[in-house]
Amino acid sequence: FKVVLPLITPGVVSGALFAFVTSFDEVVAVLFIAGPEQQTIPRQMWNGIREAISPAILAVATILVIISTLLLATVEILRRRSEKLRGVTPS
Repeated sequence: FKVVLPLITPGVVSGALFAFVTSFDEVVAVLFIAGPEQQTIPRQMWNGIREAISPAILAVATILVIISTLLLATVEILRRRSEKLRGVTPS
């Protein structure tokens, strides 16, 4: 755990963050899997775009872009910290 966990942490975190962010874009999967009473974010965005573009849809899209940017920055910070802990010099 003292050797392997610090080495795999950036990969595990970035994989989890990537899976989380891409799950918001799975409209097709949500339309087939979710029941009619379930209102998920992708389904709400799909319905909002089909009917009329509302400010709420634009706000959610903006929030998703901001969250994605923050997650990417977090992954980069974790990668640099991991390199510093391992003693790897950036080239």
